[in-house]
Amino acid sequence: MPPVASSKKPKLTPPRGAVDTHIHIYSRRYPTAPTAVVKPDDASVPDYLAVRSRLGVDRTVVVQPSAYGLDNSCTLDAMAEIGPSARGIAVCNEETPDAELERLNARGIRGLRFFMLRGGAVSWDSLETMSARIAPLGWHIVLQLDGRGLPDYAARIAKLTSNVVIDHTGKFLEPVPADHASFRTLLRLLDDGRKWLKLAAPYETSKLGPPFYDDVGALAKELVKAAPDRTIWASNWPHPSSGFIGPDDADMLDLLLDWVPDDATRNKVLADNPARLYGF
Repeated sequence: MPPVASSKKPKLTPPRGAVDTHIHIYSRRYPTAPTAVVKPDDASVPDYLAVRSRLGVDRTVVVQPSAYGLDNSCTLDAMAEIGPSARGIAVCNEETPDAELERLNARGIRGLRFFMLRGGAVSWDSLETMSARIAPLGWHIVLQLDGRGLPDYAARIAKLTSNVVIDHTGKFLEPVPADHASFRTLLRLLDDGRKWLKLAAPYETSKLGPPFYDDVGALAKELVKAAPDRTIWASNWPHPSSGFIGPDDADMLDLLLDWVPDDATRNKVLADNPARLYGF
């Protein structure tokens, strides 16, 4: 079913230049990849821009959906439709030529997505190679995995030469306490000035649920304290894992009133940090 429309306004007033750092655009005009698990209905740029206006957000990062694998056409076309207020995250592998990376850079792509869950189109084997190739472009890796596996991959992640954004508040598929080894591993990774954290999609993993998703929220608060200058926020619109019937995006923005302690830090998370990372 299509994304659910809403007229709800957030309580939080975002600062000028606020960035929604993770949304997806879908259209049945583009073929889904053989690896696709989620095959959603259309979620168009006009649909999203109505949400962005309601939230009071000025800028957007369009992230390549796993549904389209290595074909970035839908994402690139969406970025062009949105215009100068858009940047993008693509999916590429070792077979992607340098000329294509340069073309993507000129179109506004600023990183590569490594979706390391079922339905992803790239493997761990290409992570180091692609990180080294994109570092000269100033791009970063957006890494989504079950956070409980971080101890197994931390050494590899720590050595990457590009910046790395750990997606979806670590995405611990079973929420863990703050003293859990996998969460402590994430905190240690954030000690490195090249590792970032994205606050997004607590509804995908929380067992406690709204309004504050307190099990995920407890981790989010610790992460913000650890890296206030390298934390960003995203709506995750149109919430594809929930079949487009996920939470209201206004509520996702208002979580920052609970998770992020003060206006100055919220301004960093919403505007200053992503502007630096994505080159707005």
